[in-house]
Amino acid sequence: MPLTHKGVFDLRFARHLWRLTRVYWTSADAKWGAGLLALCIAGELGLVYCNVRLAIAQSGVFDAVQDKQWPEFVTAIEIFLGVALGVVFVSTYRIYVRNILQMRWRTQLTDHFLGEWMGPHAFLHRELYHNETDNPDQRISQDIQSFVASALGLSLSLLSAVATLVSFAGILWTLSGEWPLRIAGLELWIPGLMMWVAILYAVLSMWLTHLVGRRLVSINFDRLRFEADFRYGLVRFRDHVEAVALARGENVEHQGALARFSNVINNWWLLITAQRNLTLLTSGVGQANGIVPLLVAAPAFFAGRMTLGAVTETQIAYGQVSGALSWFVDAYQEIAAWRASIERLATFAEVLESTRARLARGDGIRVETGAADALQLVKLDLAQADGSVLASDLNTTIRAGERVAVLGPAGPVKSTLFRAIAGLWPFGGGRIELPGQCYPLFLPPQPYLPIGTLRDAVSYPSPKGTFTDQAIGEVLGLVDLGHLKPRLDESEPWDQQLSIDEAQRLTFARALLHEPEWVVMDDATGALDEATEKRVYEILEQRLPHAALVSISNRATIQPYHQRNWTIAANGESGAAMEAG
Repeated sequence: MPLTHKGVFDLRFARHLWRLTRVYWTSADAKWGAGLLALCIAGELGLVYCNVRLAIAQSGVFDAVQDKQWPEFVTAIEIFLGVALGVVFVSTYRIYVRNILQMRWRTQLTDHFLGEWMGPHAFLHRELYHNETDNPDQRISQDIQSFVASALGLSLSLLSAVATLVSFAGILWTLSGEWPLRIAGLELWIPGLMMWVAILYAVLSMWLTHLVGRRLVSINFDRLRFEADFRYGLVRFRDHVEAVALARGENVEHQGALARFSNVINNWWLLITAQRNLTLLTSGVGQANGIVPLLVAAPAFFAGRMTLGAVTETQIAYGQVSGALSWFVDAYQEIAAWRASIERLATFAEVLESTRARLARGDGIRVETGAADALQLVKLDLAQADGSVLASDLNTTIRAGERVAVLGPAGPVKSTLFRAIAGLWPFGGGRIELPGQCYPLFLPPQPYLPIGTLRDAVSYPSPKGTFTDQAIGEVLGLVDLGHLKPRLDESEPWDQQLSIDEAQRLTFARALLHEPEWVVMDDATGALDEATEKRVYEILEQRLPHAALVSISNRATIQPYHQRNWTIAANGESGAAMEAG
């Protein structure tokens, strides 16, 4: 299976990293983050210092053992235990503080992306870029968490590696300058011998690691996408299980789920193969590296030029220096996964910005607030996202309090007109003027019922507590949903609990609660029988007598409930036009 993304570390990566990092570090919370980051840095440096003291304490213990000095041994053990206690304390609290900073950073970044995504341009973003930015929910939930965790973890571990290198390099240089390197009977005196061995070993390890593991970036990028696609398909089946069962589509859904899962498995094979190769290399490098200082130092020890404590201290110092130099090798798999998260978040941010910029240009349909209390379509042209014409030169004026039915055949024109009036559809030309005093309430054919209680669903988009139980119970009774009154505080998936006609009636109850001055509907009564539809329009007339009502539908049965009727009719190659009925 070919990989769909190439992950590279270049200027583009640097720009993406800065773009994501600055969201938090230029926010109002950055001052608290700076304090926490300072504590994190202090913890990393403190741990390095404790490790230096621990190495010295261990050297003292072994020297006392070698000299068979009991009092010195007891003293060295006491020092060692005290330093070890400090290591435990510093290690624990540096992780604790890092987690606090990670939580605050993730909170700020999540809030930023939610604000960018859940805005007025969310619908347009979906229409234009759904292929380029798959699974935005996963990018916000999982990729942000991975990015923040790895950004802190990798940067602080790199700092620790640098501090460890600086702290132990002097010790290693001093210790390895006291004995020669023996090769075929020759003694070579090389200043800082073990330092040069560690550097050479680390450079070779890094080159081999990158050579073997560089495919992990692209594999991880695709893994996140395939996992999200598979999970989304399962959630979609769960939310539409009744419709699938009625259509006897279980086998099709099953095969589709297996096909999506096969992408996960194929990618998983690529991932575990690449990880196996990298692990074989890094494990081999690590194991071999552990014996290197003993092999080099052993001749000097047997020649009596080093004590056992010095050998132990050399091994510890070499391990610390080598570990610091091998930071890139040890962190490579996390870096690869982090690179994939950065790419997914950065491309998501770029597309959101592109969508917002397209709306700001105003080169399509212009939606403006007019001075008059009227809704006007002025030379309105409707088109698909690809530019194909749906309707042209639509002109009309609907004044406050008027009730107008807009009828037309099945097809995209009616829904596109509805979306254009709502400001969701910029494709086309012309101008739409909304009434200057208020914003219309829009009722789509598929009602949206939010997650939460029934009270939340009826009150939406107003917050809980806006309307009294008496008011909610009254409007539910008006639309023949009175049997739901005892269930106001139940949290259920109401979009699945209610039938489509009940959901449509619930949205009319919502409209009655909010008492809008303008109501624009797109087949909002399409699931109701004629008697219920008549009842709903009568209730709107009684409870909202001064509200303007625009009903876009393909049902001629709504005509008697409106003062004016308009028809969207075919108009040759130029699409459709609106004609008076």
